[in-house]
Formats: sequence, C-alpha cells, structure tokens
Amino acid sequence: MDIEEYKSRAEQQEDWAPGWEAIDVVFDQLYENQKPAHYGTELHKRAMFGGDQYLDGFSIYESGNGYKHILTYGMSELYVNEEAFGGEWSGWGYEMTFKLQAESAEECLWACDMLANLARYTYTQQRFFEPLQFVAGNGTSIHYGVESDITALLVVNDTEAKGIDSVHGRVEFLQVVGITERELELLKEDVTLSAKLVEEMKKDNPFLVTDMGRKRSYL
Repeated sequence: MDIEEYKSRAEQQEDWAPGWEAIDVVFDQLYENQKPAHYGTELHKRAMFGGDQYLDGFSIYESGNGYKHILTYGMSELYVNEEAFGGEWSGWGYEMTFKLQAESAEECLWACDMLANLARYTYTQQRFFEPLQFVAGNGTSIHYGVESDITALLVVNDTEAKGIDSVHGRVEFLQVVGITERELELLKEDVTLSAKLVEEMKKDNPFLVTDMGRKRSYL
C-alpha cells in the first residue's frame, strides 16, 4: 500500500484503524474462530482526552494450552495517521502481552491494570521496554492484595505472537512474565542472567505462563 492508497482508504472508511487490524490478523491466526473477551478503556479516561489511561483496550484469548493470553492495544499506532505512514516503528514499536493461569477473563482484569501501569510509565517517562529487561516492583505481589512470591516482571518476546510490519512500521509483541523476588535480586546483580532464567523457565513452562502460585525460583 502506498500513501495515496492509504489516504483513499481513510477517506472511504472513517473508522478505519489499520494498526489495530494488523494486530488482530496475528491473533486471529493464533486463535482461529475465537472471539476474545474485549475490554475497552472509557473514552473520557484516555490520556488524549485528559485522563490517565494510555491504552485503548485489551483482548483476552483462551489458549488451548490452558491459560489466558492478554493483549494490549495502544503502544503502537492504531489509527489513521499520515505522518506515521511508512515509519520504521509503529508508535513505541510493540504491544504488550501477558499469559496467566486463570479460569475466566474477569480474573485477568488485575493484570490488565498492571499492563496499563506499564503503558503509563512508558508514555509519561518516555522509556520503553525491551526483551530481557526486568521490571522491579516494591517487593510485594504483582497482584495487589493477593499474596504471592511473584513480585516483579521480566520482558521477553512473546513465545507465540510474531512481530509484523504494519503500514505504520514494525510492531513486536513483548510478553511480560512474572518472576520471584529471588530471581529479581539475582538479575539486579547480573542482568545477563536474564537469558538463562528464560531458558530454565521454558523447560517446565514453554509458553512462559505466569503462575501466581509459583514458589520455585529458577535461578
């Protein structure tokens, strides 16, 4: 698609969201014939309207491997933007994902809030996330109010969703994975252990699903 085709499509379809469509193609291929649970951010709460929410919404898919696969919308360029057409990276260049052992989509909403906080950090501090980067917490469970040894996060490339080249540029899918305080402290001492941690976790957990009941540390 060239810029003229882009402009023409935008004129013909007022609600066209090419970035959003490109993301959905990836997940439609992963989860054929599945309509995910979708939670949109209320318009008046979005940052562009003066609110404190930097994501437009979340989709939660049911994996046949026994977990929920959460996807964000809003870290990349979702809507028509001629200035963004043909860029190297779409927005921040990624959307975030999270895989959680949960029975229902409603049980994942705390994780959506967590991802929203990560998005707010990126937009307000102008600091993006990269694979094998850790995100420290305050030493308590990443699920506020629920006791767990999972207190921090590690960023990896999503184990299933592969990056795409959209009309606005490259979009990767960065998965955040819950890690223990012990694992975090060792990564603080030597961040190069991140790759080893991922390798060890994948032996038991190839999709890097976050289990909030996990006690074992892999480092």
